[in-house]
Amino acid sequence: MSYSVGQVAGFAGVTVRTLHHYDEIGLLVPGERSHAGHRRYSDADLDRLQQILFYRELGFPLDEVAALLDDPDADPRAHLRRQHDLLTARIEKLRKMAAAVEHAMEARTMGINLTPEEKFEVFGDKDPEQYADEAEARWGGTAQYAESQRRVARYTKEDWQRIQDLTADWGRRYDALMAAGEPPTGEAAMALAEEHRQHICTWYYECPHELHRSLGEMYVADERFKAFYESMRPGLAEHLKEAIAANASRHAC
Repeated sequence: MSYSVGQVAGFAGVTVRTLHHYDEIGLLVPGERSHAGHRRYSDADLDRLQQILFYRELGFPLDEVAALLDDPDADPRAHLRRQHDLLTARIEKLRKMAAAVEHAMEARTMGINLTPEEKFEVFGDKDPEQYADEAEARWGGTAQYAESQRRVARYTKEDWQRIQDLTADWGRRYDALMAAGEPPTGEAAMALAEEHRQHICTWYYECPHELHRSLGEMYVADERFKAFYESMRPGLAEHLKEAIAANASRHAC
């Protein structure tokens, strides 16, 4: 059984011109000719074409493909092993590329799915996206950032209002705790610190105690976070940082 150049082009998904070129450079010379001098390809020729197209797909230049296929020391099993190794490497590279693209898609997802009117209704004169670019730059490569983006992209106005209400209620209770003179290492303060951590886990991302400890440090070191907590009560940021640290330490035991 032999096949015309047009048939082979159709089988392989290449152009007739490509097959002519492979013939001219000696990469794939048809094993037969018709009485009229037309190219006829055998099953062995198709096998070789399959090998050529495989290496071309992996980016090998034609001269290297020829050297690989014409290597007198290589047998079909050696080609299969080489192809398996190359495919494994390509699959891993594509997996990483896909993960990078997925992450980029997540990072560009708008986290606040509200109209301008709804944003004002929920957040007042605060802009919930004010530090979005900075947050992406600082934490965009983390699993926590990606998880937070996935979650908040689905939140409605009612969800955001619920978060705001819970935060305000927590702030009022922490204010009362400090007014009562409760130390940050006391049970009441640690309980509110744990509630703070659980709030993050529920609405944004999983926050282990040691990560929560790091956040507590940031609430004091970063003036913007500090201002947020200080607006609830002066000194609250530092008090909360110590309560978070104490809570993390007791859970580490």
